[in-house]
Amino acid sequence: MMNFLREIYEGQTDRAHRFRTGLLVFDVATLVFIVATSFVERAAWIETIDVVLGILITLDLGARLAISRHRGREFLRLSTWTDLIAIASFLAPLTGEAAGFLRVLRTLRILHAYTTLNKVRGSDSPITRNEEIILAAANLGVFIFIMTAIVYETQHRTNPEISNYADALYFTVTALTTTGFGDITLPGTTGRMLTVLIMIFGVTLFLRLAQVLFRPNKVRFCCPTCGLLRHDPDAVHCKACGTLLNIPNDEGG
Repeated sequence: MMNFLREIYEGQTDRAHRFRTGLLVFDVATLVFIVATSFVERAAWIETIDVVLGILITLDLGARLAISRHRGREFLRLSTWTDLIAIASFLAPLTGEAAGFLRVLRTLRILHAYTTLNKVRGSDSPITRNEEIILAAANLGVFIFIMTAIVYETQHRTNPEISNYADALYFTVTALTTTGFGDITLPGTTGRMLTVLIMIFGVTLFLRLAQVLFRPNKVRFCCPTCGLLRHDPDAVHCKACGTLLNIPNDEGG
């Protein structure tokens, strides 16, 4: 059993690749469920799915801890603690508490799953060619999702302008882009500080995404001398050390 778990979590077989891709799909589906159910009243079927998701995440975390060669170090990882918090929040209906806000921390698992999937990609796959764009977009998306949840959970009970996740998302995006229409505001010192955080960190992540989108395209090819990883597509010599490069073209030449 332990060998099987190590194969699907750490191996390079087709079955392992499919399994880790499935984990990424599961994380995305979990986020969709969290957002979708925020617009409806709590019901028994939602709490049932909550418990099922909590059990599945528990099994995933348990398997990763079981195959870890340094289990103590696993608890130094942010992804482990976000999973523990997500598990507690999904299983909370068993004790009568939804704890919906804590579930947004599951979004950080998407970045972990992306990194895991990235290890098994081909050297010339679409993921490789667009790695920086994908990672920048994922960072921005996770930030928006988390800040939207924080705005919603801290405001919807006291702020009539924030009644659902759509209102919170609208405010987060307008604050992030510094558009500031003014139709939705967060009152008080806490609300103002939250707005400042959204603007500072959001704009930084947004500019990072714009930078990787619009700068000249590069190809990944490790220079055998200095290790520089990214070069111009038509580069003949490494611009850092001058070593002659032999970058394969799309036809394998």
